[in-house]
Amino acid sequence: MKILVVDDEIKIAEFIKLGLKEEGYVVDIAGDGEEGYFLAKKNIYDLIVLDLNLPKMDGIAVCKTLRSEKIFTPILMLTVRNKVSDKVKGLDSGANDYLTKPFSFEEFLARVRVLLRKNDNFKNTVLIVDNLELDLLSHKVKRGDVEINLTTKEFSLLEYLMQNAGSVVTRVMIIEKVWEYDFDSFTNALDVYINHLRKKIDQGFEKKLIHTVRGRGYTIKG
Repeated sequence: MKILVVDDEIKIAEFIKLGLKEEGYVVDIAGDGEEGYFLAKKNIYDLIVLDLNLPKMDGIAVCKTLRSEKIFTPILMLTVRNKVSDKVKGLDSGANDYLTKPFSFEEFLARVRVLLRKNDNFKNTVLIVDNLELDLLSHKVKRGDVEINLTTKEFSLLEYLMQNAGSVVTRVMIIEKVWEYDFDSFTNALDVYINHLRKKIDQGFEKKLIHTVRGRGYTIKG
C-alpha cells in the first residue's frame, strides 16, 4: 500500500517514512502543503498523513481542497495543537482521524492500520471518467447507455488508465502493471491493445477519452 506523508519537519517525516517502510508500506514525502496537494492529486494513495502547520498551504486548506475535488483518500492529520476546537476543525475539513504530536509510533501505526482497513472495505468499486464507467466487481464497462465488451487484457489496461485518470502513464508503467515483467517491450503489442481499446471506447462518440502523449505515453481524461 502507498502512503503520502506531508510534513515540513524533515526529521519527523523521515522517521515516519522509515517506520512505515519497515512495516512494508511504500512512502512518498512532501515538505509543504502545495507539494502535498500536487502529489495527492497526481497519484493514487491509500492514505495521506498530513501535518496541520505547513508552509505555502496549511493542512486544513489541503484537506478541504482535496475533498472539494472529490479525492476521498483517508487522511490522518498530525499536529502539535491539542485543543478540542482544533481537532474538530481538522475533522470538519475532511480528515478521517487526528493525532497530536508527540505521539507513540505504536499508536500511530494502529491508527494507520484502521484507516487502511476501512478504506479497503469501502473503496469505490466503480471507476468513472466522464460518461465512461468500469465496474471492478461485475467487470462491466459502459459508456453512456452503451455496454462495451472487453477482453481480460483490455479490461486490465482500461482499469489502469482509469485509476490514473488525468495523468500520463508511460509504456514501462503499463507493462509493469498490466503485463508480466518478461513482456517484450520492443514489440508493438501494447500499441495494438491501445488501438483496440480506443476503437471500443471512443468510436462513435464525439468526445475522445483516450489520448496518446507523444514521447511520454498514454492518458485517459474527460
